[in-house]
This record gives sequence, structure tokens and C-alpha cells, in this order.
Amino acid sequence: MGEPADRSVDVSVADGVARLTMRSGSVNALGRDLRRALAAALDRAAADPDVTAVLLLGQPRAFSAGADITEFNRAESHRAESHGADVESAGAGQAGHADGPDLRALVAQVEDFPKPVIAGITGVALGGGLELAMAAHARIAAPEARLGLPEITLGLIPGAGGTVRLPRLVGPGRALAMILTGKDVTAADALRDGLIDAVAEDPGAPGAVTEAIARVNALTARRTRDRGDRIAEAAAAPGTVERLAGAALSKAKDPFAARAAVDAVAAGIEQSFDRGLEVEREKFQERLASAESAAQRHLFAAERAARRPAGLDPEAARPVRRAGVVGAGTMGGGIAMALASAGIPVTVVEAERSALDRGLAQVDKNLAVSVSRGSRSEEDAAALRSLITGSLDYADFADADLVIEAAYEDLGVKRGIFATLDAVARPECTLASNTSYLSIDVIAAGTRLPSRVLGLHFFSPANVMPLVEVVRGAATDAAALATGVATARRIGKTPVVVGVCYGFVGNRMLEVRSAQAEQLLLEGALPGQVDRVLKDFGFRMGPFEMGDMAGLDIGWRNRKAEGTTAPVSDALCEAGRFGQKTGAGYYAYDGREGREDPEVERLIVEVSRTQGVTRRDLSDAEILERLLFPMINEGARILTEGIAERAGDIDVIWVKGYNWPAYRGGPLWYAGHVGHGYVAERLRHYAEQTGDATLLPAGFLAGA
Repeated sequence: MGEPADRSVDVSVADGVARLTMRSGSVNALGRDLRRALAAALDRAAADPDVTAVLLLGQPRAFSAGADITEFNRAESHRAESHGADVESAGAGQAGHADGPDLRALVAQVEDFPKPVIAGITGVALGGGLELAMAAHARIAAPEARLGLPEITLGLIPGAGGTVRLPRLVGPGRALAMILTGKDVTAADALRDGLIDAVAEDPGAPGAVTEAIARVNALTARRTRDRGDRIAEAAAAPGTVERLAGAALSKAKDPFAARAAVDAVAAGIEQSFDRGLEVEREKFQERLASAESAAQRHLFAAERAARRPAGLDPEAARPVRRAGVVGAGTMGGGIAMALASAGIPVTVVEAERSALDRGLAQVDKNLAVSVSRGSRSEEDAAALRSLITGSLDYADFADADLVIEAAYEDLGVKRGIFATLDAVARPECTLASNTSYLSIDVIAAGTRLPSRVLGLHFFSPANVMPLVEVVRGAATDAAALATGVATARRIGKTPVVVGVCYGFVGNRMLEVRSAQAEQLLLEGALPGQVDRVLKDFGFRMGPFEMGDMAGLDIGWRNRKAEGTTAPVSDALCEAGRFGQKTGAGYYAYDGREGREDPEVERLIVEVSRTQGVTRRDLSDAEILERLLFPMINEGARILTEGIAERAGDIDVIWVKGYNWPAYRGGPLWYAGHVGHGYVAERLRHYAEQTGDATLLPAGFLAGA
């Protein structure tokens, strides 16, 4: 059959089977060159009388991880330059491009191929990679393969027939679950659901392929008359898909992309295959042009850029074979679970037996909950728990490669702990603090080897939340920094390197928002209105709901220690209203369900009077700007000071650590979206209105 000129596809023929092996980068992204090479190889196979079937293969780590999203961005640039003209995306447009077929055309070429096409899936088959595999006439997957349609995580929907073909293979309910969450599935689950036809250790083995070809040939008579016969119509009644989407649609992290996906699935299931493809194409292009997708594509790039901070030498990382955690409280226990989940043995040290027992009991409870929810098997839970050991003796850290301190947020306490660790830990052991606010430089100064000290600021619950702020101190050396970043990635976290200041990046900005929320209450807002405005923006919780859940007494104690005040919150605490744990905070509680309380309104009005503030009606728009724009301003200061290296780092921190809605792109991306000039203008207005000079534009906003 001959070789194509493009070497991104290897071609060989044996026993009548043309093996087309994709070799394009580490993940076989379906960019222009690979699509062109595949199309050419398929044309050759169709014309070769010695070829009776085609086997599509990838590499061990990836059949294909999907479309090349850089082509999406180029298509959007073209769209903008064309002033809104209908520019097809590289990943999901029409055939006939001068530079080769787009993904939709390639998928159609596979589906309509006159000879059996088998997809042999190794590694991942995601997005466009799975759409290509679904167009094949049979699919064989290796046991460790993962399959999914993650487009919604970029604010998109599948664009090459995924919303139409997946429901016909696994049923509309299962398809909606995959499409609306973007989560992948195992080969075993894919086989159970009908997404693949077989699981084989080597999907390209002659026996497995011969069996798949025989299965395809046996079905030929029933599926070659036309597309409708080949891919059976579901003929569901109108409204079926909407009903099935129900709960998943309401929980979607990007409601706009989720709505588009449901509409496309509904058209394909309740109308026709071809109508589904038409609606999918329309919705894909609509989402590609949307601010929500642009925001999420920005985050995709920003998260990858954050992996390469200035001065990081990945090769300098020391191996972490055993770890230690100081403190068995909520944070310490969660960190220990995160480490153990990655197979790292952990010793947890506490000062008192009662605290240690209580902490380990909470770990057991967390594991039991995960088993009951089906997110972890009993065997996995037992294996994880066996890696966590409790102790009352710091000497048990003698063979640790990394020790993370997660004690009470008190500088004196932490310095004492690090002095002890400095004495018992090997010189090669990296020492990290989980402090949320305190100076890593001051903590490190009390050790003999400050170069091995850094911050690893986890977010609660540490075994769940994906972010770790990796705090680089003035003395932190290359090995400690690289070890911190590598460990965070190993345990499945997103590390972002930041500098030393009070609160680092995330909490420093959060304090600004908290101060504004308090001020809004004094000026005329109520907790329910403020929380609703932020939830309408896309946050899962508002600041006052979050405060009640965490416990208002924590901030109260900190303010008293620092000599600061928050008049409304302080008054609530003085009245014994500490939040959910006391049944009353900003809201009144029956269990975890909060309701607005007239007593809180009375208290707030009284505090406003005492403070000499005349209350007024505040619009939702003003509340949103007063909460977000000062945060953005603080982010500008953080960039100017070099605490964060990139604006994207700040956005990743807020999306991964503070539940900023991903489809809003992060605080600094959002500022660019609404306009730096507008943000600066409104900040000047609010600074004049409130007399608060800290609201005057700073950093890159100062000249806007």
C-alpha cells in the first residue's frame, strides 16, 4: 500500500490488515498534520485490494488525547479578524480545507469506510480521540485504557459527533453523565456500557483483531444500507433527554456548555442522527466563540504555565519515599491521606495521645465515607490506611524525606516545631509548613538549614481540594522547591509557586473581599443578598455561608490577637453566634440548612447605627463590583510585588482553591474581560464614595 509522506502515521500491512499507528507528539493530538496523514493512509487502504480491514492504533500512553486546542485558538483569532464571519474551527468544521480534512470529515471517512475499521485503544482516548474511535466499526481497549469526552472542561461540547454517537452506544443517560461531567471511564466500565466491544492486553494482537473483524462482518448486512441502520435511532419521545439530564445539568460547573450539550444530545436522540450533527456543530461553534470557553481555555494554558515557574529545576527534586506530618487535626489528617493516596508512607506526630487518636479516627471516618459513596473500594481504603502511622515522638521522622507541619496557626508554635524538626530530620529532608498566612522566612530563620524550608499551603479538605500554594522563601533552595512542586503533582494536586507575604496570594485577596463584604453589611446590604449575588456570579457559596460553615469564632480570635475588628462579625460572636456549630451565625440553622434570621438584620442595623453609617439600598451590580474589583486590585499589587509570577497563576489559585467559577476565567482574566479601564474607573468611584484610599487602582490598573 506504500507509505504516506507524513511520518506522523506509521503504516504496515499483514494478513490483509492495514495497521495505521499514530505517532504525533506524546498524546497524538489530532492536529492538521495527523489528520491529513490519517486521511491519506485511509485512502490508500481503501484503494489497496490486498487490504481487507484497517486497525487504528496509537501509542502506549495515548490512542489520542483529542483535538489540538491551539487550533481552536487560531480559529478564534481568524473569526475575530473576519469580524464575526462563520469561520470553521479546525477541530470540528467541514471538509474541503486546503490543508487537509478537519476532524468531522476524518470521523466521517472512518465511519463510511468500505472495509472494517477497528480501533485498538491504549492509554487515553479522549475528546476527538474517542470520537474517532466511536466512528470505527469496533473498538478493543487495553485494561488500563481511559475513555472520555472532557470538552465541557474547556467550555465546549464534543464537536465531531460525540453527542450523537455516544448515546447510541451507551444509552442517553450514561452518555449525558459522561458529557456533562467530562469524566473519563475505565475500560471495564466502557465494556459494561457498550462503548467498546472487547478488552485485551494487546488491542493490536492478531487474535483480538481477527475476532473483532469477524464480529463486524457478521453485522454488515444489518448496518450497511444507510447511516440510520448502521447507528440505530433511539427514537426517544420529546423531553426524554431533558428529564435524564436533570440533576447533572443543575450541578454543571459551566451551565452554558452544559445547556448546549443537552440540546445537541436531544436533537440526535429525539429527532435524527443528521439533525443531531447539525445542532452539535451549531452549538460547538457558539461555545467556541463564547467568553466562557475563552476563559476556560485560558485556565488550561495558565495551569500548564504554572508548572514551569522561573528558577525551577525539576531534576533537582529529591525522591520522597517516606513522609511525615506534624499535627493530626483537620489539615494534618487530610494531608496524610493525600500523601498515602499516592503510595507514600506517612508518620503523623501529635503532642498528646488523645489528639492523635481523634485525628486518626477522623481519617478512618473519611475513608469509610468514601467507601460508602463508592469512590473507593474497601481494599483501596485499607491499603491507604495501612500507610498512615501515628506517633508521639518526633524522632520517628528520622528517616523521612519530607515533613509537613500542619499545626495551629501561631508563629511561636511553628518556630518551636521547626527547631525540633531541624534537630531530628536528616539534612536531605525537606521541611514544609502548611501555614495559611505566616512568613516562611521567619519560620526558616530559626533553623540551621533554612535552604530546605518552604511552604506547602494546602486547602481544606486537603485530601480533596486540588490546589497547593508552594511558597518559596528567600532561602529556599532549588532542591526544596523542586521537591515541593514534584510532591504536589505526585499526589494529584495543582502546585502554584508564590512568594512570601501575609496570606500569600489566595488568602491575601480573600481578606480584601471579606473586608468589603463586612462593609457592605454596614452600608445597607444583608447576608442573604450578598451571598446570592456571588452565587449568581457562579460561586458555590457566598462569603457569609462560608464563614458560618468554617466557624466565625476562628476569625474573631485572630482579630483579637491582632488588635483588629470586624464590627458585624464581632457582634455576632459576642452574641454566641459562631455559625453552623452553634446553630446560629449570619443565618439560623436546622442542621446544615440555613435560613435568614430577623435577629441578624436587627443586629446589623444596630451596628451600623453605632458606627455612624447611614444605611441605603445597594444594587446587585454594586455589590458584585465591591466584592470583586478590590480583589482584582490586590491581585495587581501582588503581581507588581512579584509575589505571583503571572496573572494566570493568580487565576489558577482562585479557581482551584477558592471555587471561583472556571467559566469566569479567574479574577485577573475577568478584569481583562470587563476591561481594565472600567475596573479602574469603578475603583476610583468606590474609593471616593467610601473614603477608602486602598481602593485606588494599583499595579497594571493604575494607568488604566
